[in-house]
Amino acid sequence: MLKFDSPLSAFEHWEKNTPTRPFLRQNIDNKLLTFSFEESGAEIRRMASALIALNLPPQSKIGLLSKNCAHWVMADIAIMMAGHVSIPIYPTLNADTIKQILKHSESKAIIIGKLDNYESQKTGIPDIPKISIELYGIHEKLTWEKLVKQHNPVQNVSKLVPSNLITIIYTSGTTGNPKGVMHTVANFTYSANTILDILYISDHPKFFSYLPLSHIAERIGIEISGIYRGASITFADSLETFAANLEATQPDLFFAVPRIWAKFQEKILETIPQKKLNNLLRIPIIGKLLKKKIRNKLGLSEASLLISGAAPLAVSLMNWYKKLGITILQGYGMTEDCILSHFNLPEENKIGTVGKPVNGVLSKLTEEGEICIKNKCLMTGYYKSVEETSKVFDEDGYLKTGDIGEYDHDGYLTITGRVKDQFKTDKGKYISPAPIELELSKNTNIEQLCIVGMGIPQPIILIVPTAEAKRKNKKELSDSLIQSIKTINPTLEKHENIEKIIIMKEEWTVENGLITPTLKVKRNQVEKIHMPMYKSWFDSKEKVIFE
Repeated sequence: MLKFDSPLSAFEHWEKNTPTRPFLRQNIDNKLLTFSFEESGAEIRRMASALIALNLPPQSKIGLLSKNCAHWVMADIAIMMAGHVSIPIYPTLNADTIKQILKHSESKAIIIGKLDNYESQKTGIPDIPKISIELYGIHEKLTWEKLVKQHNPVQNVSKLVPSNLITIIYTSGTTGNPKGVMHTVANFTYSANTILDILYISDHPKFFSYLPLSHIAERIGIEISGIYRGASITFADSLETFAANLEATQPDLFFAVPRIWAKFQEKILETIPQKKLNNLLRIPIIGKLLKKKIRNKLGLSEASLLISGAAPLAVSLMNWYKKLGITILQGYGMTEDCILSHFNLPEENKIGTVGKPVNGVLSKLTEEGEICIKNKCLMTGYYKSVEETSKVFDEDGYLKTGDIGEYDHDGYLTITGRVKDQFKTDKGKYISPAPIELELSKNTNIEQLCIVGMGIPQPIILIVPTAEAKRKNKKELSDSLIQSIKTINPTLEKHENIEKIIIMKEEWTVENGLITPTLKVKRNQVEKIHMPMYKSWFDSKEKVIFE
């Protein structure tokens, strides 16, 4: 396999040697726009020229506010080509957070792409050059299309310096304000090359991009890895067309977070109830045809690698998919370690774990069980925050992840919780909610859940039901949830027993700030809103309370 020393040198290689191969495929308005490497290069080089014409100092910060789209990738490469540093911004953030990130990063310009609600976000952008993309319906004074016409393509591109910053990624953590994680060119190169090697991904694979490119997992796993392997990367048009776009693409690799796998299961069971599915799978020929049909309908018929990350995936769900011939590999990484940490591999896969340390990764557990990681692509630090940086590294240079875990006798790691997620009931007993939540997530009526209990004698569980569950009558839903609690409580310590079930009226969304863009529950925000009600809920005579 070819090795490259930067995403830019990889792109230039494919641009020169495979100019007509499709690189970026954008679904938009029921059409598919395809950009070859040569066509992408022409736009990228002209946009790089436009950025150079802004006469900004070298390594200036350039914001990138957009949903995943072909121009996200082109903009990212253009920023590299112009010798600057990208500041990706989650496309769902509100104006205040956008302003905070752009000011903190000292961004000198911003590229604005595909967005759902730009009007409510634009007040967060300070007085810097704004380059919008007309294709996605946003028209600022400077637009991508106009600048591409006005500028000649950059020809002699300087090589990227390995030690130079390539990006600052502002984390969308479940606690606290976003922090700017600094990564170098060398970090991206080492992480992408290692991942591509261990997963045996050959040249010119088909990728499908839909999880936020502002997040490290999609950025390294799809965009950067795709550039290094000369992939074609397809983008969905919208949430409504997602399933059809994925089915039409049939990618070679598919990466999802647990909630996506749960949604897929929900859709399958809407069409074929579990009892009928079980019966059909028992019939050899019909079962084989059904598995093939389901994989094809999901868009996974050609995917040799099916990966889950960002949060633990329930063992029951992984086993459910396995019966359909779908083997999911769970991995573990974070923004700060450039997602190079632990991974299950096709030949070394233990369901329920996040795998063994990847080649070149050193790991250890503290006395409290906190996972610490050391590799060759750890962040250089949090931008403008020496104090915060010093807190997350120990004296040996290991990154303190904040996750609690344990290794089995074969060396596989299981994540058992977060250091900061532990809470104390008014009995003075500490509870780690993550493993209990994971077990309860087996109930297919549950869309989202959060176990809480600060200041009350026993924990209670807050639940957002699935769309299907909301259509059930209250008694049927209540009985199902009570049964789950009755099943799990005997397996827990007495102080961990769940006392009440609270059904949330409002969904937890990225927009209302209750989940992160990678669909993890923001525990501190959920607590902040609902904590005043804990005591009255706990004192209620009802076992299940509908908010």
